[in-house]
Amino acid sequence: MRIGELSKIARRRRLDRVLITDPADVRAFTGLNCDSAVVSAGRGEGDVVFYTDFRYAPMVRREAPRLKCLDTARLSLKGRRIGYVASMSHSRYLALHRLAPRAVFVDVARDVAAARAVKTPEEIAGLRAAERLNCEIWAEARAAFRSGMTERDMARVIRRLMIDRGDGEAFDTIVCVGANAAECHHEPDGTVWNGREPVLVDMGVKLGGFCSDMTRNVVPPRQRPLYRGVYKLVLEANLAAIDAARPGVTGRALDKAARDVIAKGGFGRCFGHSLGHGVGYEVHEAPYASKRSADVLKPGMLVTIEPGVYLEGNLGVRIEDLVLITADGCEVLSFSEK
Repeated sequence: MRIGELSKIARRRRLDRVLITDPADVRAFTGLNCDSAVVSAGRGEGDVVFYTDFRYAPMVRREAPRLKCLDTARLSLKGRRIGYVASMSHSRYLALHRLAPRAVFVDVARDVAAARAVKTPEEIAGLRAAERLNCEIWAEARAAFRSGMTERDMARVIRRLMIDRGDGEAFDTIVCVGANAAECHHEPDGTVWNGREPVLVDMGVKLGGFCSDMTRNVVPPRQRPLYRGVYKLVLEANLAAIDAARPGVTGRALDKAARDVIAKGGFGRCFGHSLGHGVGYEVHEAPYASKRSADVLKPGMLVTIEPGVYLEGNLGVRIEDLVLITADGCEVLSFSEK
């Protein structure tokens, strides 16, 4: 539990209090799974109050007996400078602002995201287990795919396994047959797989509150020369970025390591998304690896490495691994064959 980080943010930003309300933030900082909470932290050590309602108060008292828990109706805000995460709904912001109409509200979203980005040992263990299960489910699902199945059929196979073996999907599974893979976030439809076309699958199971993420391709035994060349190029970019992933590297430098490979291969314009993102209680969180990301990788961070090439109406290839930044490099958590 990293609850003390909120008070550190308050001191560093010279704030009287810091508030978090998003369920993923609440879980990351308190360890409590509650979708109706306001966590209020002051500058002092231990100056934290967990506000929630009748439905969740017994759970909070049982799981975190040392944490001060009050009913949301008793929420009050004092101080001239109050930190909040600006991604909250406008109605929630207005409700909080009414409690302190003369206060200046300061967005601390980047501070909160940065604190969450470095995972605790317990979080790393949970994320490792989720990615391991994701790989196992992929192996089972791949073995169950048959010619004549639609994209929806294959997505259902994966979804059922995730429900049976985990806590369901971390995000809607993407299954793309043939040219549909040129659509990065294609929604599985009635396209039938003939057993000879490539298939791209982007999937992540949720386990114990933790997300996973991985993209693999069903590569046909007989490939068109163009597909073979693109696949080889994307794999080279994937491996180059993995080799570059280490402490001190910025998100933009990591993105560049993969992007330069694809650009040199002549497909730079066909890699239109960022290289990767962090994974934790949410499937997209800090750190980010993109052309503009100034995030600096640190030991304990997790980030996806997912370069891709997309030729509209023709083909698409993306290869995605989840890696853990270590003291001197990275550990690839996605062990499925590429």
